[in-house]
Amino acid sequence: MGEIRKPSYTVKVKNPETGEERTIRRVSRVWWIRYYRNGCRHEESSGSTKKGDAERLLKIREGDVAKGVPVSSQVGRLRLEEAVADVVTDYRVNGKRSVAAVERRVRIHLEPFFGGSRRMAAITTADVRTYTAHRQKAGATNATVNRELAILKRAFRLAEQAGKTLHRPHIPMLTENNTRTGFFERDEFEDVRQHLPAELRGVVTFAYCTGWRTGEILPLTWAQVDRTEKTTRLESGSTKNREARTFPYGALPELEAVIDAAWTEHQRLAGEGVLCPFVFNRDGKPILSLRAAWRSACEAAGVPGKLMHDFRRTAVRNLVRAGVPDTVAMKLTGHKTRSVFDRYNVTSGTDLEEAVGKLAVAAGKEKGKTVETGRVRQFPASAVTN
Repeated sequence: MGEIRKPSYTVKVKNPETGEERTIRRVSRVWWIRYYRNGCRHEESSGSTKKGDAERLLKIREGDVAKGVPVSSQVGRLRLEEAVADVVTDYRVNGKRSVAAVERRVRIHLEPFFGGSRRMAAITTADVRTYTAHRQKAGATNATVNRELAILKRAFRLAEQAGKTLHRPHIPMLTENNTRTGFFERDEFEDVRQHLPAELRGVVTFAYCTGWRTGEILPLTWAQVDRTEKTTRLESGSTKNREARTFPYGALPELEAVIDAAWTEHQRLAGEGVLCPFVFNRDGKPILSLRAAWRSACEAAGVPGKLMHDFRRTAVRNLVRAGVPDTVAMKLTGHKTRSVFDRYNVTSGTDLEEAVGKLAVAAGKEKGKTVETGRVRQFPASAVTN
């Protein structure tokens, strides 16, 4: 059984007249609790001068011990800055590429609003809703707010798993209605490519043909290209869904020409003493970003606002149009779930017109026909008078 008590402690006091020091004992004004777990005694301050508060805390601790919940005097004292540091560590040890983005969101938004020294146990659902309203007022999209809330939610979950908190509030997420549906028609792609610097044209052609992400194409090295089998591959763990992927570029002449041109450039650089491992590069140096050049090329081509990521949707649509089975197309583009693949399989106005055109052709073939005993026969010419 546990108990509540007011512990005593010793202090040294000095006589103001004689200057003599002496030791006296005093009783704490704050109530403490004492309980046992696995034969070990634990003592914890209730943080209150009210006996009833200490009694309630003791019941909670004894109930947690009975249920096997991790209990220590540190439970409930975890601060936000410590909790989000655990999230960053979790991202880093698992090799997630969004570590920098997590750190930035914590530094710029979460800690300034909630306060880094604030205890996690003091954060409520009402606080989370206030934060959401604050960020929306600042102009943040629902998707941006959700990414920030996901960090907070992960912080609570990790803290709970580690026995650092017993409190995990409901964190309501927002509905995201900003799903893009952009894609490139062939002439739009060629216009944009024409306005790009020569060293970037191979990058966008590769993206248009494969549907791979920019972050998968720019770091591509010759060690990932098999020029004998004419395939390119992404190793397990290097993709967003952590799965390996292969694309047989030799089956697509346009893509094969891009790889061959890149190899010719590789040999030229090697002849000058520059050993560059990257398939796509600027004079032997890796291409870190093409954002500025991309924006200028899109504006010059008359399609401002287009994204490199639109090539991902374009590749999916082109594969489906070509009659490639969905399961095979998903393997080529790296879509793990059917729902995401279907979202990327964008239907254009041209697709709809072609579908209606096929319906019109079918309707024309059926005109003047009727069904009799399950068989189709042509009307006599004399019967078609009206």
